[in-house]
Amino acid sequence: MLAVWRHPKPAADVRGLCIGRTDLPVDRRKAKRLAHRIRRWARVHGTPREVWTSPLRRAADVGRWLARWGWRHRVDVRLAEMDFGAWDGASWEEIGAAAVDAWCANFAAHAPGRGESVAGLLARCDSVRCELAAGGVPVCIVGHAGWISAAHWLDREMGQMPGAAEWPGSVRYGEQIAL
Repeated sequence: MLAVWRHPKPAADVRGLCIGRTDLPVDRRKAKRLAHRIRRWARVHGTPREVWTSPLRRAADVGRWLARWGWRHRVDVRLAEMDFGAWDGASWEEIGAAAVDAWCANFAAHAPGRGESVAGLLARCDSVRCELAAGGVPVCIVGHAGWISAAHWLDREMGQMPGAAEWPGSVRYGEQIAL
């Protein structure tokens, strides 16, 4: 089993922006609060004191808190948010409806902003899931909305490529799901 939490809300106002690999900080107290919730959850469920995070601060800061409390913290680039290339950090208005429509028309294969395709994100996500499944030990992960949506998709659709209309919605900041 994988227990996955979405990182805390970024400290900056990101409404209306395309955020992928932009490395945004989170409020220190929110990172610590989520780390406490993960620690309590692991205690109740008897999972090892190990957390995997993306290298992006909004996830890794939670892992660093857990490491201060004796947890093993593994940073894995495969857990990073989708790479939106030139779109990353831009407003959706700047990106424009035509560019978004082109992505949606070929959702799985198109690389928005010349970054990463959804198929690439799914492959990254699947490689983490396969590695962890082979180990057979429950692991806590702190990740990003796109990666979590990819994990949801892989759990449900078994090898099918998604269209834009079928893609799972985002989980809330700090929300936990089990895969």
